[in-house]
Amino acid sequence: MTIKHKAFIAGAFEHPTRKAPDKSVAQLHAESARGALLDAGLSFSDVDGYFCAGDAPGLGALNMIDYMGIRARHIDSTDTGGSSYLIHVSHAAQAIAAGKCNIALITLAGRPRSEGSSGTAARNYGPTPDSSYEAAYGMATTNGYGMVAMRHMHEFGTTSEQLAWVKVAASHHAQHNPHAMLRDVVTVKDVLDSPVVADPLHRMDCCVVSDGGGALIVTRPEIARSLAAARNRAVVAIRGAGEANGGQRGRPVNLMECGAAIAGPLAFEEAGLKPSDIQYASIYDSFTITVIMQLEDLGFCKKGEGGRFVADGNLISGVGKLPFNTDGGGLCNNHPANRGGITKVIEAVRQLRGEAHPAVQVKNCQLALASGIGGQLGARHGAAALILERM
Repeated sequence: MTIKHKAFIAGAFEHPTRKAPDKSVAQLHAESARGALLDAGLSFSDVDGYFCAGDAPGLGALNMIDYMGIRARHIDSTDTGGSSYLIHVSHAAQAIAAGKCNIALITLAGRPRSEGSSGTAARNYGPTPDSSYEAAYGMATTNGYGMVAMRHMHEFGTTSEQLAWVKVAASHHAQHNPHAMLRDVVTVKDVLDSPVVADPLHRMDCCVVSDGGGALIVTRPEIARSLAAARNRAVVAIRGAGEANGGQRGRPVNLMECGAAIAGPLAFEEAGLKPSDIQYASIYDSFTITVIMQLEDLGFCKKGEGGRFVADGNLISGVGKLPFNTDGGGLCNNHPANRGGITKVIEAVRQLRGEAHPAVQVKNCQLALASGIGGQLGARHGAAALILERM
């Protein structure tokens, strides 16, 4: 069963806070949900499907449904890290197409900035199958991605200057976002002069650590059209989706391939499109290398050519061939709960509605892609791709 045009995104909201010492995680979820519902023209009583991931407190969906007063007949708590929320959009569309719900709410929220969780220490996920083999070596988020970047440089001649161009492009966009954590435009030299965090990655190659959250509303097409008509707003259809895991998959780890190599082609096949059709791309940017890896594996350029593809402003809206992360992305704007996937969908929705900042709005934007990575790119991770269309 295809989900092509079977469900639309009717509401999107990004929580404006970037530090919330006075709010609970549950409160941030609820405030984000309320924002997305108001954006759509709906209320909590209209929701009959709820989707969340491991950032939701307590028993996740069960606690949040009770906290927000939702009466859901369909629940999904899939957790693939930062890619979860793109998968939730796909799963919500599947549930709607199957008649399991009509109006689905997806939320993300967290407080890593207030709680001091930066990703520079080894993660402890408890007694996972791999923990006894990896924990002893102190695999942390930063050094895992640094390992991937170093391998990319070794195999393809990618340079630190090329990586830096991803941050430069994000900063050019963030200057127009009043909520962005980092609004100063930076240069390649600025990135290279920032301290090395995990060789070859510099501090400016790394995403921000922020509190906050976001939410999305996915509905049946006729509901979305009715709501959009009341606001004289374009509707955003889900045209294709793909999801995958990245890691060993029964063979030695290939550091130069991420799950987007599977998720992307699945999404393009369902949508009946190819990468050259995409006018705007929201690419998960936990680190600059994360962007280059996805651009290659999604098919925007050949493997090994990502460094050259992003250089010289090619990702800057109004300048380059492929505008990306026009809100400033995780590198400059927001990476709530250390899981930035939902913000990728939110900015894609803004672009398709024509509601991005005028300085970065892509002219006549009809087709957008959102790509997410969750977990550890240097080990095992989740990946998801969405292709969205203005209708």
